[in-house]
Amino acid sequence: MRIFSVLFSLCFSFLCLGAEIDAEIGDGFSDEFVEELGEEFSDDNLLQGLGDLNSTLAVPEQLSVEETAAETPTISFNFSREDFDNPLVEIRTTLGAMIIELFPDEAPIAVVNFIGLAEGTLPWIEPETGLEVMRPMYDGTVLHRVMEGFMIQGGSPTGLGDGTPGFQFKDEINARSLGLDKMPVIDAQGIPHPLLAIRSQQDFQQKILGPLYDEMNITSQEQLDTRIDEINQRVRTMTVKESYEQLGYQYTETVISRMPVRGVLAMANSGPNTNGSQFFINLVDTDWLAGKHTVFGKVRVGLDVLDAIGKVAVDSQNRPLDNVEILSIRQVDL
Repeated sequence: MRIFSVLFSLCFSFLCLGAEIDAEIGDGFSDEFVEELGEEFSDDNLLQGLGDLNSTLAVPEQLSVEETAAETPTISFNFSREDFDNPLVEIRTTLGAMIIELFPDEAPIAVVNFIGLAEGTLPWIEPETGLEVMRPMYDGTVLHRVMEGFMIQGGSPTGLGDGTPGFQFKDEINARSLGLDKMPVIDAQGIPHPLLAIRSQQDFQQKILGPLYDEMNITSQEQLDTRIDEINQRVRTMTVKESYEQLGYQYTETVISRMPVRGVLAMANSGPNTNGSQFFINLVDTDWLAGKHTVFGKVRVGLDVLDAIGKVAVDSQNRPLDNVEILSIRQVDL
C-alpha cells in the first residue's frame, strides 16, 4: 500500500491508551495471519447438530489432565443471568473456576463452535500430527497470554498462541447496535475517536488514509493533489463503522451485539473473519475493541478467579511464569 504525504492538516492531539495495552487482540497477537491447518468449515456445518459427527471419527485417548479435572469439585452458586434459555459453561482452571453465560442469539456460530471444541463434539485438526480428531480441545491447554488491566487469553491447541483448530469462521458483529455508525472518525476539533486507538500520524495514515486511498483508487501523488478536497471531506464525514469496513471488517444486522465490557468472553482473531478456537476474557472494559471481536458470553460467577489469573507473574511476552491450565470447559445445569 503506497502512503502519500498528507497535504492537509488535521489538528488533533493523539490519544495514548497505554504502552502495555494493544489495540487489537489476535491469535498470539502476531502481525501475520495464522495459516489454516485444514479445510475451512462452513457456517452451515457449524450450526448443524453436532451429535452425528461422533459416528464418523474414533475418539482418541483423552488427555491425562481429565483425571485431575474430574477430582476438582464443581463450584455451585446462586446467581442471576440474562436468559434462562442461554447455555452455561464452567471453565475450570488450576486457579479456580468460572461460570460463563453464553449468548447464542448474539453469536450463534461462535457459541456452537466454542461448545463443540470444548466438549469434543466438533472435529478439529491436531497441530502436532495434522490429523482430524474429535476430543475436547481445551482440556490441558494453558492461558498463554495474561495482561493485567486488560485481558486473559487462551484456546490455542499448541499452547503458544499460534494454534488454530484448522478452520476459521466469520465475525458476528452488528456495528449499528454498537453505535459505530454514529461515531465520527474525527470530531469538529480534528480529534480522532478514542475507539480508533490512534496514537500518531503514522497510525492515522495506516488506519484511515491508506485504506481510503485504496478505495478511491488513488495511486499517484498527482491524483492525490487533484482530489485533496474530496479526501478532506471524506475524512471529516467518515464514521468509525466505515473506517473499519475499509480495513475489511464485515458487519451483520441479524444479531444484536454488545460492548466488550469487563467479564465478557470474546473471540480472539488475526483480523476480519479469522475466528478459530482462541478466546479472551476482559479484565476491564475495552471499548476500543468494539466492532473487531465477536462477544459471545460473560462471566456470571468467578470474577475473583478472573482477577486472580489477571495478577499472575508473567514474562516479557505476557506469558505466565507458572502455567495456568484449563482443566476443562463443560456445559452445566444450574
